[in-house]
Amino acid sequence: MHRSDAAILDSDGGRSPARVHFFGHATLAITMDGVTILTDPVLRHRVAHLGRRGRLHPAALQRRPDAVLISHLHQDHLDIPSLLKLGRDVRLIVPVGATPVVARRGFTNVQEVHVGERIPVGAVQVLATPANHDGRRPPFGPRAECLGFIIEGSERIYFAGDTDLFAEMSALGRPNIALLPVWGWGPSLGPGHMDPRRAAESLAMIEPAIAVPIHWGSLYPMHLLALGQGRRAFLDTPPAAFAAFAQQIAPEVDIRIIRPGELHLPARTA
Repeated sequence: MHRSDAAILDSDGGRSPARVHFFGHATLAITMDGVTILTDPVLRHRVAHLGRRGRLHPAALQRRPDAVLISHLHQDHLDIPSLLKLGRDVRLIVPVGATPVVARRGFTNVQEVHVGERIPVGAVQVLATPANHDGRRPPFGPRAECLGFIIEGSERIYFAGDTDLFAEMSALGRPNIALLPVWGWGPSLGPGHMDPRRAAESLAMIEPAIAVPIHWGSLYPMHLLALGQGRRAFLDTPPAAFAAFAQQIAPEVDIRIIRPGELHLPARTA
């Protein structure tokens, strides 16, 4: 079922004020109670050695966000050229330790947050949550905290950023929607990431009503273009594997799969 660009995912089938747009990797636009928040924006076709699979939908830049959330300093989550597209005065909410990275590029509206800190953005509140991930900006630093965020208003939406499992997931308070990383940008994962099974295990801790797999199928090493489809299976298989594991581990959670760049209301998968 296709809908307008204004709504990809409505958490209660069309009556909810909360809408989630998935533009690929960890870039999402979350609109709730008249506020639009953009997460970890990658708004171009190449980042370092990574290329974007498919087209970036123009809706990604149609409305300037009220705030941008940055989960950590890795280039596929904090991309300076993408932020420049939004303007140097765009409001950035970043982990403690991240300000020097953006301030030296001229950004003037930067707010650092610690885990547990709650920040108002219009009619919603943004709560910084823990994340289990490396906080260093390659190749030489600096290092900052790694965060997830809960956006609270008429609904509670958990954006996990990039993380492996952590004990505090059980204290996140049963969000309506959990946006969970299920892979990365290459054929293998290093520490600090959830694969499809571990992401499904997180559902038993978080207990969301709806879960959407993110951080898959968007960015990939450019040299893999020359490889056969079998070597690029990681671009397609993680969300279906996540849904299958979720059916075993947390069958009560409504799993919605949105392909990067697609703008539609996905059906329940199980």
